[in-house]
Amino acid sequence: MNVEQMLRTHPVQFGTLDDSIVRCVEACFSCAQTCIACADACLGEQDVAALVQCVRLNMDCADVCLATGAVASRRTGQDPALWSDLLDACAEICRSCAEECERHAAMHEHCRICAEACRECQTACAEAIGALPTLS
Repeated sequence: MNVEQMLRTHPVQFGTLDDSIVRCVEACFSCAQTCIACADACLGEQDVAALVQCVRLNMDCADVCLATGAVASRRTGQDPALWSDLLDACAEICRSCAEECERHAAMHEHCRICAEACRECQTACAEAIGALPTLS
């Protein structure tokens, strides 16, 4: 992905660009795509009724990850408190989605893959919180 190149070449920078923010943006978009694909794969399984909560959390997680990745990509000015709340929310939905996918991982490979992507995004969001710019 060109995430780092785009973020580093932006003509306006609010704060410094920490590597953890780049990883967070990449993890958010990767997790969103993985969750979308996992939800679709769950819908293709024979026992869809057993996967309803998994599909729901996949869709919720994808939406939150997309929003978080988009906000984290904007460099012209940020509200660190709002961004922190968004990163916290993203980490939390990723935790919930990972836990649900892990319940199905032994039976469905797509759920195992999704759980891993969610855990990676959860970690990336937590690390990015520490790199947020502070207002003086």
